[in-house]
Amino acid sequence: MTPYWLQQPVKAIDADAQQAAQQRQGQLTKPPGSLGQLESLAIQLAGLQANVSPVIEQCWIAVFAADHGIAHQGVSAFPQIVTTEMVRNFARGGAAISVLAAEQHARLEVVNVGTAHDPGELPGVVEQRIGEGTADFSQQPAMTPEQAEQALAAGRDSVQRAQDAGSQLYIGGEMGIANTTSAAALGCVLLQQPARQLVGPGTGLDDSGVRHKAAVIDAAIARHAVSADQPLEVLRHFGGFEIAALSGAFIHAAQCGLPVLVDGFICSVAALIAERLLPGSKQWFIYSHRSAEPGHRAILEALEAKPLLDLGMRLGEGSGAAVALSLLRHACALHNGMATFEEAAVSNKGAGDE
Repeated sequence: MTPYWLQQPVKAIDADAQQAAQQRQGQLTKPPGSLGQLESLAIQLAGLQANVSPVIEQCWIAVFAADHGIAHQGVSAFPQIVTTEMVRNFARGGAAISVLAAEQHARLEVVNVGTAHDPGELPGVVEQRIGEGTADFSQQPAMTPEQAEQALAAGRDSVQRAQDAGSQLYIGGEMGIANTTSAAALGCVLLQQPARQLVGPGTGLDDSGVRHKAAVIDAAIARHAVSADQPLEVLRHFGGFEIAALSGAFIHAAQCGLPVLVDGFICSVAALIAERLLPGSKQWFIYSHRSAEPGHRAILEALEAKPLLDLGMRLGEGSGAAVALSLLRHACALHNGMATFEEAAVSNKGAGDE
């Protein structure tokens, strides 16, 4: 049974604010369309924020951490203890996302939804451990129905904290050894594609390791025989606690009207699950970058997404989205700060010429 809060509607986008922002773009001292995606970003944000002059001063970054039982099948180049060690690294400020959050003056929280090892009490880490990692989905469903609901709710709670803090943008990130295996399996079922189409190196597998990873996923999908039109069951059978939390966060953000800047492969899979669970959620998503993980392209196509950057990144943690945050801020600054032709006393005759 779908939790009641997942059935609440998506907030409508303000079409009037979006139209007014588009009209303003046509009056600014530049040839129409000359700022490319920066123009469409500003217009999109105006509709999402219901504000002709959108701003992103307060950004909330939440990194969800959890382990995966599928790691026991040798699908990752690193042991599970790394997840816990990275949670400690986040708390110390030594991880990539820690540096980027500080650089962007964004609020960073880490939510431990299920590491295999207890990292202890740490500053800036919210403890919501559902279990010591998921079950091995090659043998049994990754989560019980109760665990899946708890994980989704952990994401909802994070968005509520972001809302209470007055955040204008939400970025979700993840950390979990073997979570690219989980994400690839989810993508394979939802898109009805074989594993070889979506599987990549993750933490650094060689070609043999990638082939083994694909074989494990294909066998698990055959074993469970879950239908793509049952997204909650797909998530329960193949997902991770952190992926479910991201999906729950993205859904609640869409319900609350909080724009989401989506990170790479794993976060995009969570976004696809969110859209399948609550259609219309994706209109609140902006896609930060195209990951180097091979499966990301197919997921983006399913979401009809146009990512802002392609830097060959595949770290996760929300790092690609944190980098792209600057583009959103530049888009707002240009939209709000540039003079119109009338204000600048510049003739707009022939403004469309290069």
